[in-house]
Amino acid sequence: MKKLIFAFTALCSSLLSTAQISGNINYEETVHYPEQTINVGATADRNLYINIKGMLNVKPDMLIATFSVTQTGKSAQEAHELMDKRIKTATAAMQALKGAQIYVDMISCVPLYQTQVEQKIFSKKTYNEVPAGFELKKNIQIRLTDPALMDELMAIAAEQEIYDLVKVDYTVLHMEELKKELMAKAQKQVLEKIKFQETLLGISLTGTDRTYNDGFKVFLPTEMYKRYTAYRNNSITGGVNTNRFNAADKNTSLFYQPVMDKEFDFVLNPGILEPSVQILYQVQLTILRDKEKDKKPNKEYILVSPDGQFKTLPIQP
Repeated sequence: MKKLIFAFTALCSSLLSTAQISGNINYEETVHYPEQTINVGATADRNLYINIKGMLNVKPDMLIATFSVTQTGKSAQEAHELMDKRIKTATAAMQALKGAQIYVDMISCVPLYQTQVEQKIFSKKTYNEVPAGFELKKNIQIRLTDPALMDELMAIAAEQEIYDLVKVDYTVLHMEELKKELMAKAQKQVLEKIKFQETLLGISLTGTDRTYNDGFKVFLPTEMYKRYTAYRNNSITGGVNTNRFNAADKNTSLFYQPVMDKEFDFVLNPGILEPSVQILYQVQLTILRDKEKDKKPNKEYILVSPDGQFKTLPIQP
C-alpha cells in the first residue's frame, strides 16, 4: 500500500512540475500552438530560390525613460512653484546616478473649471463654469547607459509622488556594424546552400544569372510585452444568475515575449536573458537556370584522315 501511495505521489509531482515549466500563460484561451509540419512545395519554374533568415540579439547601449508629472494650484504661479520644487528635488537625486542625463520638457498649463449653481427665485437653477485653478504638466526624460539603474530611478521618482512612467525607449549604437555582421553570416550560408544544390542536382551553377532581395527588421523590447491574466474559468457560472454573481478581480500582468528563434537559419547571441533589441535579416537569392545550359554536353568522335581532314562520326544513341 505504501508503495502504491508513493508511486501516485511521484506521478502527481511529475505532472505538476511539467505543467509549471510551461507557465501560466497556457491558461489563456488565446494561446495557439502551430503545427509542427513543414510545407515544402515544388516551384512552378526551373529557377532555384535560396532563402536565409538570421537574427541577432543585442543588449541596448542606453535607454530613455519618460516620466509624466502633473501639478495643480489655485494660480498658475502656485502650480509652477509646487512643480519646480518636486522636479528639482527629484532631478538632483537622479543626477547622482552613473551616466544619467536629464531633460525637463514643458507640456501644458491650462485652467481648471468647476460648476457653480446659481439659484434664482423665479426661475430654474443655472449651472455656470467658473475658474478653479490651473493644471501644469511636464515630462522628465532621463537617459541611462545602465538599465540596472531603473529600480533606483523609480524609487527616486516615487519619493516626489511621480509614478507615471510613460515609456522607455531603447537605443543601440553601431547599428550599421551589427547589420554588416548579420549580412556576412547570411552570405556564408547562401554560398553553402549553393554548393549543396550543385551536389544535389549534379550541375554547376557557376556563371548563372542571379538576382536577390534582402531586408532588415528591428524589434525593441517596448514592442514585445504582452498582456495576460492567469486564472481558470468558474465551472458553475453557466447556471448562475449573473445579476447575483460577483466575479473576483483577476490579476492582469505583462510578460516579455521576444521573437522566437525556431524559424531562423542562424541566431547570433541566442538565449539572452534580459529584454534585448532583436535585429532580423532575410535575403532571398534567385538563380535563373537555363534549360539548355543544364544539359550535359554530348560526346563527339572526330576522325582525322591521313591527309589531315577532320570528319565528325555520327553517334548512335
